[in-house]
Amino acid sequence: MLQAIGLTSAPHRGRPPAVDDLTFEAGPGRVTALLGAPGSGKTTALRLMLEIESGRGVTYFRGTPLHRIPHPAREVGVLLGDVPGHPVRTVRGQLRMLSAAAGVPASRADELLDAVGLAGLGDRRLGALSLGMDRRLGLASALLGEPHALILDDPGEGLSPRENAWLHGFLRAHAAQGGTVLYTTCDPKEAARAADHVVTVDAGRLVSDQDAVDFSRTRLRPRVVVRTPHAARLAAVVSREARAARRSVEVVTEAGSRLSVYGSTCAEIGDTAFRHGVPVHQLADEIADTGPATATAREAEAASPGPASPASGPDAAPARPEPTASEPEAAPRTASPVPGPEHVPSIRRRPARGPHRPVRYELRRLFGVRTTTLIMAAVLVVSVGFSVLLARTGHAPLPNVLAAWPAVLPLPPAAVGAGLLGALSFGDEFRYPALAAGRGTVPRRLGLLMAKLAVSAGVALLLALIVAAASAEALRLVYGVDLVGFPSNAAFLAASWAGLNVGCAWAGLLAAGIFRVTAAGVAAVLAVPVLVVPLVRRVLSGPADHSVLGLPGRLRELAWVQWPDGMDSWVMAGVRVVAHPVGAALSLSLSVLICAYVFTSLRGRVRW
Repeated sequence: MLQAIGLTSAPHRGRPPAVDDLTFEAGPGRVTALLGAPGSGKTTALRLMLEIESGRGVTYFRGTPLHRIPHPAREVGVLLGDVPGHPVRTVRGQLRMLSAAAGVPASRADELLDAVGLAGLGDRRLGALSLGMDRRLGLASALLGEPHALILDDPGEGLSPRENAWLHGFLRAHAAQGGTVLYTTCDPKEAARAADHVVTVDAGRLVSDQDAVDFSRTRLRPRVVVRTPHAARLAAVVSREARAARRSVEVVTEAGSRLSVYGSTCAEIGDTAFRHGVPVHQLADEIADTGPATATAREAEAASPGPASPASGPDAAPARPEPTASEPEAAPRTASPVPGPEHVPSIRRRPARGPHRPVRYELRRLFGVRTTTLIMAAVLVVSVGFSVLLARTGHAPLPNVLAAWPAVLPLPPAAVGAGLLGALSFGDEFRYPALAAGRGTVPRRLGLLMAKLAVSAGVALLLALIVAAASAEALRLVYGVDLVGFPSNAAFLAASWAGLNVGCAWAGLLAAGIFRVTAAGVAAVLAVPVLVVPLVRRVLSGPADHSVLGLPGRLRELAWVQWPDGMDSWVMAGVRVVAHPVGAALSLSLSVLICAYVFTSLRGRVRW
């Protein structure tokens, strides 16, 4: 059971709210269509229900608001618009990545590929999918958590009749298993054909809440549309002749010079207009929704035989469907009392929850596209080439040779590559928001941030190790002698090399997370050697009055656990790395970026 009560969107720039006091229900085991013309507030209503737009009202999903459900993906599946995903990612890779976000096994992706008819297209790129395939993938994404309710925004838009028939058959099968289906549409004939229940909205307000049979009988009727400059005169003549002939004819006067005549034909209306000398500018048969019920239409419905239809109009309350056999006997949550209009709570815009398995999600996101491997391969090739060229002259120091860091470059290729991969970690997340399918922007969760920091650090260390090893092997292969010896300050060099790459990766990641674009992350990485390092050099240019010698011993005295004596060299190596101008610049930049990240997150009212 899905209950939406008093949904009202926040007014924007003095305009009336797009959704105004909208209340309706979507029962289990039924397909409910939210019908309205474009701009009638259907999408806004869904966003209010999902708490991704601010306003007033409450929506109960089997008796519980969405923000109180521990695992929303297991209660409601959402499809708003197209599938957001990197265009070069495969269909199977996209679903497996979202499986990690939803906390379900990766095997669930293959099960859903079979269910939605994409079993043979698992290796197809997202950018190569047709509209129908994309909509099937969107359904598979919504069903990952095996939700009870499905909420879809105009899922049949642009589909062929064959794809549309498959889509509605799939939704009806989900409802037949006891699930709740709510989708929006602007086609009244489709709503009458494919839905069990039709909720009609106009200008954000409820117009009617009816079963599909009653909707077809009372609101989806054949009519004759007439345009004439003498609308009132023609309406009176047609009504008078219909009463004289004892025929059931209803004439509805609409805006301007337009009439809608129910129970008659074009030929009869044309003959009547000709006999009475009334000019007619348009005369056509139509089958469409009649729009908000007028007084004449309500009187006709009340007088017509058959079961009484639910009340309609902006102030009509929705019909409360009786419990059906398809509703689960032991629902996991009980229905909450319906609040009165004066107690309707406000809807706070809440970001989507982060992935339930953030490390697995981040690994699948990183290595699910070929960009990562291409960057790493390009860094390796360029680094090996620079190492061979630097070793040829014999003037460059050995650490610079192994790191492939010519003096003319602000950073070695490995550090630039690590920074670029870190920037893409958040940049692609905001450009292709797979985490936020229909749920707003990418959430800045602490778990997701920690996972990105850990994975980017691991990739940066792996890249640093591969570059150093490949450079040493290339020197031995090209020049035939082992030019690499084990230096006495190996701990300092290793810590410096690792810290440089990890620091660049984190700088790119944090900057891209703050500004939500990859270019900002790359700019932050390049700003460290170009802007921050010269500033630090000027600060540290004076003579030092104090020394950090003996720091490991003093730390050992403060520590509860005594570390081995060999750790002293690594501690001093770390201290020397931070004291180096480049290390100090990176430390300063990371401190500023972390503070800025926390500030922007708190300002956006993100719940950590």
